[in-house]
Amino acid sequence: MVGSAGSVHSGRRIKDKMVGVERYCVVTGGRGFAARHLVTMLIESREWLVRVADLGPEIKLEPYEEEGVLGEALRSGRAQYVSADLRDKAQVIKALEGQRLFSTWLFMINNHKLHYSVNVEGTKNIIDACVECKVKRLIHTSSPSVVFDGVHGTDNADESMPYPSKHNDSYSATKTEGEVLALKANGKNGLPTCCIRPSSIFGPGDRLLVPSLVTAARAGKSKFIIGDGNNFYDFTYVENVAHAHICAEKALSSGGEIPERAAGQAYFITRPMKFWEFVAVILDGLGYESIKIPVPVMKPIAQLVALTYKVLGPYGMPVPQLTPSRISLLTCNRTFSCSKAKDRIFYTPIVSLQEGLKRTIDSYSHLRADLTKREGPSKSYLLLGSGKDMNPFLYVFIFFFHFKVDVWRFLAFCACPVINTL
Repeated sequence: MVGSAGSVHSGRRIKDKMVGVERYCVVTGGRGFAARHLVTMLIESREWLVRVADLGPEIKLEPYEEEGVLGEALRSGRAQYVSADLRDKAQVIKALEGQRLFSTWLFMINNHKLHYSVNVEGTKNIIDACVECKVKRLIHTSSPSVVFDGVHGTDNADESMPYPSKHNDSYSATKTEGEVLALKANGKNGLPTCCIRPSSIFGPGDRLLVPSLVTAARAGKSKFIIGDGNNFYDFTYVENVAHAHICAEKALSSGGEIPERAAGQAYFITRPMKFWEFVAVILDGLGYESIKIPVPVMKPIAQLVALTYKVLGPYGMPVPQLTPSRISLLTCNRTFSCSKAKDRIFYTPIVSLQEGLKRTIDSYSHLRADLTKREGPSKSYLLLGSGKDMNPFLYVFIFFFHFKVDVWRFLAFCACPVINTL
């Protein structure tokens, strides 16, 4: 999940009418995609004073935010912005001073050093600051990637699934270390913690997945589905992600046995759908097309690319994005069960997957394809057999001579926005 660290507006405290106590919270990475929705939901509840923490020296609102809930809350003092780098413990402590709830959203960039400094060292700073500032609850944003080895599929796996002995990327490995730290911190000086694992977050305001798909489509590189298109993946609409965090906070702050059952646990927040159907629904909804390329064709090509890189890598060949393991990832099932979240933090989706897709497509109407499409199937569709089997060598010819090596960049470009938010 994309996040950063944050800056400051003054604000007043809000009292909970039910129990007569102050309720205020910090959302780190608060200017990130999903975090913005959480901030809005917290403000709209009118139960919280919200402190938004992010890296920027000052908050820069979009026009719709200026006129909306966040802009009004900043002006009235019901929200404030604080600049903080999670890698700097002193800044984290400053962001948490006087706060009761801390919800964290961390970086996701392809850089191991940054992954480790934020996902691991940053999480440690958060925990230490929570203890020092006597924060009442910590809800840590994790990912299903912590239990995924990048190769083997999962079918409705639950939270009893162990961490793999080895991850195939630094993001997943460091997110795992961060989650372990957050769960081990449960009960430290009275601090209850839990972790939320949303998968493939999508919705209005996303600046990665949909824009990347559209950019690829406009370049003529969105016509490919790897495999038979029947593998299932989990996706989470962004408002459901925000809602899950609020459910977790309510469970941790409830009376009786509920907090004890909810604390120290991780929770999958997901909804299954065919991976390529999800991509196709968005592209089709915006006026773009897709066709299928069988896995038996793609895997040998990916292996050839990997072999070529071993030979030419030392001479400056870019690291290939299309690899056999990525082909496996794009064609395997990867689904998880939400039963534990429903049972222990009383999570129920507030927006259906279908409605979430509709809202997402509607929010990107400005990225629609030119409505003056040509009639009939495209030349590439006909060339590739109109959906029927064809000679694999023709695929190779088309890839290297018609689409050139850009096809490798496209496949990563098209797939990575979904994969990297898992």
